[in-house]
Amino acid sequence: MQAAIGEARLSLDNGGVPIGSVLVHHGKIIGRGHNQRQQRGSAILHGEMDALENAGRLPAEVYRESVLYTTLSPCSMCSGAILLYGIPKVIIGENRTFMGEEAHLRSRGVEIEVLDDPVCRDLMAQFIAAYPDVWNEDIGEPSAG
Repeated sequence: MQAAIGEARLSLDNGGVPIGSVLVHHGKIIGRGHNQRQQRGSAILHGEMDALENAGRLPAEVYRESVLYTTLSPCSMCSGAILLYGIPKVIIGENRTFMGEEAHLRSRGVEIEVLDDPVCRDLMAQFIAAYPDVWNEDIGEPSAG
């Protein structure tokens, strides 16, 4: 999780939403990423999507033997990618700020572990307080103002 938190901080340092993710295969990080919607003007580069993109094209069995770490509960888009590639386990930093599709993932056999990490919570709380409109855009909500 520390590597995912490092990615979240990297996003924040570069003007983005502080969400980071890493894909781990047999104990080795094979993909890492962070939310880059602001930095790259992307509609889809959430932390999980960036980590998968940076892992590159992999054989199906690699995904099915991997664990995805993410600092925040995965949204519908990211959960869809988790299911599409058959990633069997997701470790989530926190889900108080945003409850993603954990129930759907569980219903499809994905093992979910929520750490309720205070660092992950604090990064999000500080960001949302400073940039509520950016956060709302990121999760597909109308502007707060």
